[in-house]
Amino acid sequence: MSSHLAHGLDTDPVEPDWAPLTDAEVTDVVGPARVVWRSPRPLSAAAVVERDGRRLFVKRHHITVRNLEGLAEEHAFLRHLQRHGAPVVEVLDTAERGEWAYEVHSAGIGMDLYRDALSWSPFRSAVHARAAGEALARLHLAAEGFDAPRRRVQPLVASFTVFASGDPLLALEGHVAERPELADALKDFPWCEDTERVLVPLHERLSPHLDGLAPLWTHNDWHASNLLWDAGGQVATVLDFGMSDRTTAVHDLATAIERNAVQWLQPGYPVREEDAMAVLEGYRSVRPLTADETAALPALLPLVHAEFALSELGYFHGVTRSAHNARLAYEYYVGHAEWFAGTDGKRLLRRLAEG
Repeated sequence: MSSHLAHGLDTDPVEPDWAPLTDAEVTDVVGPARVVWRSPRPLSAAAVVERDGRRLFVKRHHITVRNLEGLAEEHAFLRHLQRHGAPVVEVLDTAERGEWAYEVHSAGIGMDLYRDALSWSPFRSAVHARAAGEALARLHLAAEGFDAPRRRVQPLVASFTVFASGDPLLALEGHVAERPELADALKDFPWCEDTERVLVPLHERLSPHLDGLAPLWTHNDWHASNLLWDAGGQVATVLDFGMSDRTTAVHDLATAIERNAVQWLQPGYPVREEDAMAVLEGYRSVRPLTADETAALPALLPLVHAEFALSELGYFHGVTRSAHNARLAYEYYVGHAEWFAGTDGKRLLRRLAEG
């Protein structure tokens, strides 16, 4: 049994789905190097390594999750952002070795203050929350002009197509049909009924604002542990574009609020409403929202998780073969939307609507 534990889908550490990176395989990819830190994140094997006194970040994926073509999509976005002044890591290399794909990046500048925190842990301070909002807005400004089409079908991408359409049930049928592992996973769940009961009414609130949301390539996993920080509490480097895709700016902003303000892994803990407002205020101080974006934000927030939850469901069912995690992903798909109909969810949406 491995002594390296990973984060699971609750607060308890678990055995990793993917074996940790070894010094030998890192050396095979980047030359003589040693692992100095292994990431506890659950969806891939990743590590900071040291080579010739320089630190690099190496991530390994099974090719059923990311092959070189899939990595090229997000790396093209990273290079565009870098050319336009965004504080992102540099793509240094990619490689395939048998059933594995590797990507190598610069380690970035700044302090990794949240590296051992569970994903979606709250910000340490309102300063961090506001700074994260400001940095997200600057990233969106840098992303303008990157006109690549949305990503090809692959696991673990946070898309916005089903609930960006005029007919989400019809779009969902097509979405599922394109993903055989997801289709097979959904056989165990009343997904049509749950979608129509819970998510379609939410889409009806969003629908009047959809035409006013401009397409934009976005990060789609904006939480504190994907950011490096300087001594003044500002964002120094943005990490991990694995879930990036062509969505909209307000979709990414809603994701940032959902990931950081609602403590999904610790049900019953207070919602971090002030953090949500600080993210929003920081964002608007750099990139003011349009009228449609302002109206769409509280309508989109209860739906922003949905397509990634389906992607996770297909991944856990078809790739890691975890029935337990697949069920959690389905509960995430329905349950997070339902939460916004409760007292805490309604209050958060009301505050965002009031601005």
